[in-house]
Amino acid sequence: MRFGLLYEHQLPRPWDGDTEHRLFKDALAQVELADRLGIDHIWEVEHHFLEEYAHSSAPEVFLAACAARTKNIRIGHGVVLAPPGYNHPARVAERIATLDLIADGRVDWGTGESASRVELEGFGIDPDQKKAMWAEAVEQTANMMAMSPYPGFQGKFFSMPVRNVVPKPLQKPHPPIWVACSKRETIHAAARAGIGALTFAFVDPAEAGKWAHEYYDIIKSEECVPIGHTVNANIAMVTGFSVHEDAAEARARGSEGFQFFGYSLGHFYVYGNHQPGVTNVWERFEAAKDKLPPAGRGSGIGTPADLIGHLKQYQDAGVDQVVFIQQGGRNRHEHICEALELFAAQVMPVLKADQAERDAKKARELAPFIEAALKRKQRMAPVAREAIPTVIAYGRNVVQAGQATEGPTHHVNADIAVMMTDVADDKKKQAAE
Repeated sequence: MRFGLLYEHQLPRPWDGDTEHRLFKDALAQVELADRLGIDHIWEVEHHFLEEYAHSSAPEVFLAACAARTKNIRIGHGVVLAPPGYNHPARVAERIATLDLIADGRVDWGTGESASRVELEGFGIDPDQKKAMWAEAVEQTANMMAMSPYPGFQGKFFSMPVRNVVPKPLQKPHPPIWVACSKRETIHAAARAGIGALTFAFVDPAEAGKWAHEYYDIIKSEECVPIGHTVNANIAMVTGFSVHEDAAEARARGSEGFQFFGYSLGHFYVYGNHQPGVTNVWERFEAAKDKLPPAGRGSGIGTPADLIGHLKQYQDAGVDQVVFIQQGGRNRHEHICEALELFAAQVMPVLKADQAERDAKKARELAPFIEAALKRKQRMAPVAREAIPTVIAYGRNVVQAGQATEGPTHHVNADIAVMMTDVADDKKKQAAE
């Protein structure tokens, strides 16, 4: 089993002038520690305007800093919002490829469509079209990274001419693709698209086992037609995290933060009324906290022995990765670091003892199904060299032998043309004198 850390950059009110600065610096320190300890993945979300719940609107910046500070941990864009109103597909291809180069081929490309009115309406995105936007954008972004040049596209939600999108990622043809899932139907859709399921459903191991079984049944069926140029057969489950030798202390350190994560998620996505810049989500959470289900038992919160027993159930159920929410609510940085060290020392070795054997067995079992799935994909036809249009620059002023010759001139270059003509005239005058 593999393990990851999820960053939403939660920041409950009140805020002072330095709280966001400390938040990001602490997160970077945690990622450096996780890399040294052998944690497999970090995942960073993309959200906009979700005060207190997620101050993570520029994940590509944070992840680049993580890549520069680490050597082994995989860098998960979990997720890039795919509708073009958030991110043009070409910009996503450029950013993912650049990050993959900086990270020496350690990037995982998580995708999503978004579900919050605060975000969707903030960017003018039609919620009834977002699923179709996701499908169009993700497929074309993968094509941009894999094809040279990209043949161009006339779609429903974005269009662009023939262009060679550079740079290309280090992982060929592109980094592994994932999609954020909160429902069983989305996990099925992930399998049909041949991509990893990054699941935010908070289900128990028995239910997770059913979902994992259904996911892999679809991967092995003719329903699986890859949206990208590879198949990433993986299912990950998200849960809370706090580890201490004393179970009560583990709950005291981590339960409230996990509760706030769930409450604030519900505030923005399910039941909340939010006034931007006014609503205090933490105050509402505190008022409702006693009525919320307790966090701890059945999650990644407890003693090392508790976690071994709980996570072993996920492993046996067929879950490939468990992703921990350790930075939630007001969880303290030093407690997070202590928990990571204890987890790496006492829990992780038990669950990773036969990792290589499990990986090899899985690869052998899935190889023929993945090969068949890739044959079913209808690939975008490359553009013939003679059909690639020539793009003529806007400005075509030419200075030869001291003369400025004007052709069709874009106004931006007019001043340059005049300046170069003046230089030529000055040289003539100096020569005459």
